Amino acid sequence: MGLLLLLHVLLVAVAARAPAALAWGKEGHYMTCKIADGFLTSEASTGVKALLPSWANGELAEVCSWADSQRFRYRWSSPLHFADTPGDCEFSYARDCHDTKGNKNVCVVGAINNYTAALQDSSSPFDPTESLMFLAHFVGDVHQPLHCGHVDDLGGNTIKLRWYKRKSNLHHVWDSDVITQAMKDFFDKDQDAMIESIQRNITDDWSSEEKQWETCRSKTTTCAEKYAQESALLACDAYEGVEQDDTLGDEYYFKALPVVQKRLAQGGVRLAAILNRIFSGNGRLQSI
Repeated sequence: MGLLLLLHVLLVAVAARAPAALAWGKEGHYMTCKIADGFLTSEASTGVKALLPSWANGELAEVCSWADSQRFRYRWSSPLHFADTPGDCEFSYARDCHDTKGNKNVCVVGAINNYTAALQDSSSPFDPTESLMFLAHFVGDVHQPLHCGHVDDLGGNTIKLRWYKRKSNLHHVWDSDVITQAMKDFFDKDQDAMIESIQRNITDDWSSEEKQWETCRSKTTTCAEKYAQESALLACDAYEGVEQDDTLGDEYYFKALPVVQKRLAQGGVRLAAILNRIFSGNGRLQSI
């Protein structure tokens, strides 16, 4: 665990100067973890519940926004929420996984790998409850395309625009605006109804893809680098045709919504696979 300890020391020293960038809003993180919960094996579910804080009432989804709420307390964690790229539609771990001072392994991919390793090592000095909460959050983060967005605009944060009539920015559109608009338009503002719809898509429309999502043949780490590459490619589409002070409406919304729903689904499936591997010894999903 020497690498993880070194990473922590480096982050404490430099992260206060890192740019802030939130990922999926509270609803998106809740949905990702609720989807994951349905795919956990009985062993993994037991292991996860044993680590959850009492205030979560046994619900993984209740802790999945915790890492965002702790950003001012744990300033060193700020650069672990994203892995921005130069805008070439590619993610390269060697090139892109670093903080603003060039310290290596400091990005969302490195964080997923390291917190997975911490949970797998019973001798790890890191608090396992916090490791679980960070891991669950960061798996959600890496699936939000603008968290592998362009470094020069902080993943779309500096691209100011209007979402219909409201002031927003491109990053926030993908964090929250598309999800809240969909909940209003199609699910009567019912979060559970949107989760159930995504779960049905996983077992029906996306059933032929789901096995590919969960598969990870790496024996020593996670496949988070692959997930970041997917997001970097999707981010290029998210930027296409968007300019400062634009107004985004139906055309952009109906193009973005299917992407958002699938990324929430993929994040949930993959989080379950990681947790199953940690607590059950294999990455196969429990049938739902």
